[in-house]
Amino acid sequence: HFVPNLTIGAPVIEGLRKHTKAYLDCHLMVTNPLDYVEPLGKAGASGFTFHVEASKDNWQEIIEKVKAKGMRAGVALKPGTPIEEVYPLVEAKNPVDMVLVMTVEPGFGGQKFMPEMMDKVRALRKKYPALDIEVDGGLGPSTIDAAATAGANCIVAGSSVFGAPEPDQVISLLRKSVVESQQIC
Repeated sequence: HFVPNLTIGAPVIEGLRKHTKAYLDCHLMVTNPLDYVEPLGKAGASGFTFHVEASKDNWQEIIEKVKAKGMRAGVALKPGTPIEEVYPLVEAKNPVDMVLVMTVEPGFGGQKFMPEMMDKVRALRKKYPALDIEVDGGLGPSTIDAAATAGANCIVAGSSVFGAPEPDQVISLLRKSVVESQQIC
Protein backbone atom coordinates (compact mmCIF):
# COMPACT_ATOMS: atom_id res chain seq x y z
CA HIS A 1 0.00 0.00 0.00
CA PHE A 2 1.13 3.52 -0.72
CA VAL A 3 -0.60 4.70 2.43
CA PRO A 4 -1.33 3.07 5.81
CA ASN A 5 -5.02 3.97 5.85
CA LEU A 6 -8.04 2.89 3.80
CA THR A 7 -10.47 5.76 4.23
CA ILE A 8 -13.63 4.35 2.70
CA GLY A 9 -14.06 0.70 1.79
CA ALA A 10 -16.78 -1.34 0.10
CA PRO A 11 -19.13 -1.40 3.14
CA VAL A 12 -19.27 2.41 3.21
CA ILE A 13 -19.79 2.59 -0.56
CA GLU A 14 -22.61 0.07 -0.24
CA GLY A 15 -24.22 2.12 2.52
CA LEU A 16 -23.93 5.36 0.56
CA ARG A 17 -25.30 3.80 -2.63
CA LYS A 18 -28.56 3.00 -0.83
CA HIS A 19 -29.11 6.73 -0.32
CA THR A 20 -27.72 8.41 -3.44
CA LYS A 21 -27.38 8.15 -7.18
CA ALA A 22 -24.30 10.43 -6.98
CA TYR A 23 -21.08 9.47 -8.72
CA LEU A 24 -18.99 7.57 -6.16
CA ASP A 25 -15.36 7.91 -7.22
CA CYS A 26 -12.98 5.42 -5.60
CA HIS A 27 -9.24 6.17 -5.70
CA LEU A 28 -7.22 3.17 -4.56
CA MET A 29 -3.67 3.81 -3.41
CA VAL A 30 -2.93 0.12 -3.00
CA THR A 31 -0.42 -2.33 -4.41
CA ASN A 32 -3.08 -4.89 -5.33
CA PRO A 33 -5.95 -2.97 -6.98
CA LEU A 34 -7.33 -6.08 -8.68
CA ASP A 35 -8.38 -7.41 -5.26
CA TYR A 36 -10.76 -4.47 -4.83
CA VAL A 37 -12.56 -4.51 -8.21
CA GLU A 38 -15.16 -7.14 -7.27
CA PRO A 39 -16.13 -5.77 -3.83
CA LEU A 40 -16.28 -2.12 -4.95
CA GLY A 41 -18.22 -2.98 -8.09
CA LYS A 42 -20.69 -5.02 -6.08
CA ALA A 43 -20.99 -2.21 -3.52
CA GLY A 44 -22.00 0.30 -6.22
CA ALA A 45 -18.88 2.33 -6.92
CA SER A 46 -19.12 4.48 -10.04
CA GLY A 47 -15.43 4.96 -10.73
CA PHE A 48 -12.36 2.90 -9.88
CA THR A 49 -8.99 4.66 -10.07
CA PHE A 50 -5.80 2.68 -9.54
CA HIS A 51 -2.17 3.77 -9.52
CA VAL A 52 0.03 3.20 -12.55
CA GLU A 53 2.96 2.61 -10.19
CA ALA A 54 1.21 -0.46 -8.73
CA SER A 55 -0.09 -1.98 -11.93
CA LYS A 56 2.73 -2.21 -14.44
CA ASP A 57 2.16 -5.94 -14.93
CA ASN A 58 -1.63 -6.12 -15.03
CA TRP A 59 -3.20 -2.76 -15.92
CA GLN A 60 -5.01 -4.20 -18.95
CA GLU A 61 -6.66 -6.84 -16.78
CA ILE A 62 -7.63 -4.22 -14.18
CA ILE A 63 -9.25 -1.96 -16.80
CA GLU A 64 -11.14 -4.88 -18.33
CA LYS A 65 -12.48 -6.07 -14.97
CA VAL A 66 -13.37 -2.56 -13.78
CA LYS A 67 -15.40 -1.90 -16.92
CA ALA A 68 -17.00 -5.36 -16.76
CA LYS A 69 -18.32 -4.40 -13.31
CA GLY A 70 -19.93 -1.27 -14.77
CA MET A 71 -17.43 1.22 -13.36
CA ARG A 72 -15.38 3.87 -15.14
CA ALA A 73 -11.67 3.08 -15.10
CA GLY A 74 -9.18 5.71 -14.05
CA VAL A 75 -5.43 5.68 -13.57
CA ALA A 76 -3.55 7.86 -11.09
CA LEU A 77 0.07 8.86 -10.85
CA LYS A 78 2.12 10.23 -7.98
CA PRO A 79 4.03 13.50 -8.34
CA GLY A 80 7.36 11.76 -9.03
CA THR A 81 6.00 9.56 -11.83
CA PRO A 82 6.54 10.85 -15.38
CA ILE A 83 3.32 11.60 -17.26
CA GLU A 84 4.43 9.35 -20.11
CA GLU A 85 3.75 6.34 -17.85
CA VAL A 86 0.00 6.74 -18.39
CA TYR A 87 0.02 7.26 -22.17
CA PRO A 88 -0.21 3.52 -22.96
CA LEU A 89 -3.28 3.24 -20.71
CA VAL A 90 -5.02 6.13 -22.48
CA GLU A 91 -4.07 4.85 -25.94
CA ALA A 92 -4.89 1.18 -25.30
CA LYS A 93 -7.53 -0.74 -27.23
CA ASN A 94 -9.57 -0.72 -24.00
CA PRO A 95 -8.43 2.62 -22.50
CA VAL A 96 -8.91 4.23 -19.11
CA ASP A 97 -11.67 6.82 -18.95
CA MET A 98 -9.77 9.27 -16.77
CA VAL A 99 -6.28 10.19 -15.60
CA LEU A 100 -5.79 11.48 -12.05
CA VAL A 101 -2.75 13.69 -11.51
CA MET A 102 -1.81 13.77 -7.84
CA THR A 103 -0.87 17.28 -6.80
CA VAL A 104 0.44 16.12 -3.41
CA GLU A 105 2.15 12.94 -2.26
CA PRO A 106 -0.52 10.30 -1.62
CA GLY A 107 -1.58 9.66 1.91
CA PHE A 108 -3.13 12.36 3.99
CA GLY A 109 -5.29 15.44 3.57
CA GLY A 110 -4.23 19.01 4.17
CA GLN A 111 -1.00 18.94 2.16
CA LYS A 112 0.23 21.87 0.10
CA PHE A 113 -0.68 21.95 -3.61
CA MET A 114 2.27 21.33 -5.95
CA PRO A 115 1.79 23.80 -8.84
CA GLU A 116 4.54 22.14 -10.89
CA MET A 117 2.17 19.20 -11.43
CA MET A 118 0.10 21.44 -13.71
CA ASP A 119 2.68 20.78 -16.46
CA LYS A 120 1.41 17.18 -16.46
CA VAL A 121 -2.20 18.36 -16.70
CA ARG A 122 -1.33 20.68 -19.60
CA ALA A 123 0.52 17.87 -21.40
CA LEU A 124 -2.44 15.52 -21.02
CA ARG A 125 -4.97 18.14 -22.16
CA LYS A 126 -2.88 18.98 -25.23
CA LYS A 127 -2.39 15.32 -26.19
CA TYR A 128 -5.92 14.13 -25.30
CA PRO A 129 -8.42 17.02 -25.64
CA ALA A 130 -11.48 14.91 -24.74
CA LEU A 131 -9.96 13.03 -21.80
CA ASP A 132 -11.30 13.47 -18.28
CA ILE A 133 -8.38 14.80 -16.22
CA GLU A 134 -8.72 14.85 -12.46
CA VAL A 135 -6.48 16.57 -9.93
CA ASP A 136 -6.29 15.67 -6.26
CA GLY A 137 -4.38 17.35 -3.48
CA GLY A 138 -4.30 20.80 -1.98
CA LEU A 139 -7.16 22.11 -4.10
CA GLY A 140 -9.18 25.01 -2.83
CA PRO A 141 -10.09 28.61 -3.61
CA SER A 142 -6.45 29.71 -3.96
CA THR A 143 -5.36 26.84 -6.25
CA ILE A 144 -8.42 25.93 -8.32
CA ASP A 145 -7.72 28.42 -11.12
CA ALA A 146 -4.27 26.94 -11.74
CA ALA A 147 -5.77 23.44 -12.07
CA ALA A 148 -8.75 24.51 -14.16
CA THR A 149 -6.77 26.65 -16.61
CA ALA A 150 -4.22 23.84 -17.01
CA GLY A 151 -7.06 21.62 -18.24
CA ALA A 152 -8.36 19.68 -15.26
CA ASN A 153 -12.09 19.06 -15.51
CA CYS A 154 -12.52 16.79 -12.46
CA ILE A 155 -11.56 18.13 -9.04
CA VAL A 156 -11.05 16.37 -5.72
CA ALA A 157 -11.26 18.73 -2.78
CA GLY A 158 -11.27 17.47 0.79
CA SER A 159 -9.85 19.75 3.45
CA SER A 160 -10.83 22.97 1.66
CA VAL A 161 -14.47 21.86 1.57
CA PHE A 162 -14.87 19.94 4.80
CA GLY A 163 -12.87 22.50 6.79
CA ALA A 164 -14.77 25.49 5.44
CA PRO A 165 -17.37 27.32 7.52
CA GLU A 166 -19.61 27.34 4.43
CA PRO A 167 -18.68 24.29 2.29
CA ASP A 168 -21.36 25.01 -0.32
CA GLN A 169 -19.66 28.33 -1.17
CA VAL A 170 -16.30 26.61 -1.67
CA ILE A 171 -17.89 23.95 -3.88
CA SER A 172 -19.60 26.64 -5.97
CA LEU A 173 -16.34 28.53 -6.41
CA LEU A 174 -14.45 25.38 -7.47
CA ARG A 175 -17.19 24.38 -9.91
CA LYS A 176 -17.38 27.89 -11.39
CA SER A 177 -13.64 27.98 -12.09
CA VAL A 178 -13.70 24.62 -13.87
CA VAL A 179 -16.80 25.43 -15.92
CA GLU A 180 -15.45 28.83 -16.98
CA SER A 181 -12.08 27.35 -17.97
CA GLN A 182 -13.75 24.67 -20.09
CA GLN A 183 -15.75 27.31 -21.98
CA ILE A 184 -12.52 29.10 -22.93
CA CYS A 185 -10.97 25.96 -24.45
